[in-house]
Amino acid sequence: MAPSPRRIEAGATALEDEGHMGKQDHPERSENDVIAGALPLDTVGLLEGISTTRAIRRYHNEPVPPEVLRAILFSATRAPSGSNRQPFRMLVLTDGPRAGEAKRLIGISARQVWGTKRQTDAYDSGSGVAVNSPKSRAARALQHYVDDFENIPVLILACLIRYRPANSFEGASVFPACQNILLAARALGYGGVLTGFHFGVEGELRALLGVPDDVFMAATITLGRPIGSHGPVRRRPMAELVFADAWNNPAAWAVDPPGTRHTSAGPPRQRSGTTPVATADNG
Repeated sequence: MAPSPRRIEAGATALEDEGHMGKQDHPERSENDVIAGALPLDTVGLLEGISTTRAIRRYHNEPVPPEVLRAILFSATRAPSGSNRQPFRMLVLTDGPRAGEAKRLIGISARQVWGTKRQTDAYDSGSGVAVNSPKSRAARALQHYVDDFENIPVLILACLIRYRPANSFEGASVFPACQNILLAARALGYGGVLTGFHFGVEGELRALLGVPDDVFMAATITLGRPIGSHGPVRRRPMAELVFADAWNNPAAWAVDPPGTRHTSAGPPRQRSGTTPVATADNG
């Protein structure tokens, strides 16, 4: 049973009607009234949201209401960052000439990247030839995603204003905000996925959108109302990923809850005394 709606706290009273987030439900209220009011109610508990937020790559062809974008991006701005400097910036693109061109550019890059990955990761061989295999389903979802990229409702470029030389830890000041976006979208009935498809056209995007050269373009996030649904994600068993006291020593309490589903996907796993063994990416 889904938990009862709960407020996303922002120092104000939530919208009067639980579950209603658009001005279509309050015709007497202007768009400015809706946007300036309290945040909408979510109906997903935090732990449930964490364990059921899937990568959503299929979206209904409809805009995301401004009040929903506001709630999602407000959640992004609550994310932690180094020394609370908040150096992340989210460039949100929905419609209009610049948004359309940015989606076109990234769509070209996405199709090139996926085309290469589809071949190098052998998505069309092994279990990939079985129509209902996880690998085959993942390939179809990714192909649809890149083919329809120009029609994605919302595109967010997650950026980082660098205040020190580039380093391997700087992502800690931008990627928590990205995860907050995905979790907030889940809580409000939307979904998204984080990619790096912009990397192939970064120069063109900087020129188009006026992004300074010293700003790190960290990720591309797409959002929309899902075709399909969220649900329990499949990951490696907890005991393979969580160690206690020493490397490769599973914690005694690292036990998955009942009903947890697993995947064989993941990085190469090394057997004792052997070279790493590759595992198939089945999505």
